[in-house]
Amino acid sequence: MSKIAEAQQDFKADVQVGYFDDDIIMIDNVKLFSEPSATRMQMNVIAICEKGRVQLEVNGEPTTLGANQVMMCPPGTLFTNMLLSPDFTFKAVFLTDRILHGFLREKMNIWTEMLYINRQHVVSISPDDIEFLSLFYSMLNITINLHGDNPYKREVVQSLVRAAVLGMCGALEMMKRERSGTDEGATAEVQPTAEGYAGRRGEHRNSSQGIFQRFLSMLNREPCGHRSVQSFADELCITPKYLSAVCKRNSGKTANAWITEHLMEDIRYYLRQTDLSIKEVCSVLGFPNASFFGKYVKEHFGVTPTQLRQQ
Repeated sequence: MSKIAEAQQDFKADVQVGYFDDDIIMIDNVKLFSEPSATRMQMNVIAICEKGRVQLEVNGEPTTLGANQVMMCPPGTLFTNMLLSPDFTFKAVFLTDRILHGFLREKMNIWTEMLYINRQHVVSISPDDIEFLSLFYSMLNITINLHGDNPYKREVVQSLVRAAVLGMCGALEMMKRERSGTDEGATAEVQPTAEGYAGRRGEHRNSSQGIFQRFLSMLNREPCGHRSVQSFADELCITPKYLSAVCKRNSGKTANAWITEHLMEDIRYYLRQTDLSIKEVCSVLGFPNASFFGKYVKEHFGVTPTQLRQQ
């Protein structure tokens, strides 16, 4: 099943999808976020709040999105406990990893640093930037409605979305530079992932970043599962030692730390948000048996699988 088909399964029948192709979905309907059940996104999300606010948990972390703010989330993000103000309105674009990598290319590290490493899902941007993104969204709607069955409609839409995403990343880059110049704590936080290895040769850096991006994409397959560093390294055609070195260089964390982090999110999701039995969860996540799964949950969460499910 394609990512688009999987993502559309998250949408209720009364959610109006303004546009979709093999890599992009556009929506402009508040009902997606008003459903009481948990929603786990299959694609990258960029949502612009026009007015009002929404309170929710993003992967278990309390989060608020308000006016002049943008929410950005990678695939696999879990939205729960959503509470909207009556006047909340938003626009959102959903992108596959494939198209996002194609849009950003060497600038993908900006997205990675913000969402994966710093885990900052909501950013405040200037009214001018909000207007810039809203205008692009309006242009997209005009393009979709006017072009009808134009054979190049998909290319035109993707070109406009790419321009908007690049503009958004430009705003993020300027925000990072401002923090680096005025906030020592922020500088220390981003140096290991961006400037910390700037002295290395550009070709080596880009190769390292490319491997790291592919590794993150693999982790966001649903589910990540209980896998070794060796298994990911084999799929990337590199050694486990080199994969860990790449992760450390680009994020300050080892490959095993990344795998554990994603696996814990999968465990939390399947135990709390699905009706699968503990034995079935154990099987889905690739654990050899229920006993080993129970010991793993106890070690990382401090409780048994049953207690974690009841929390």
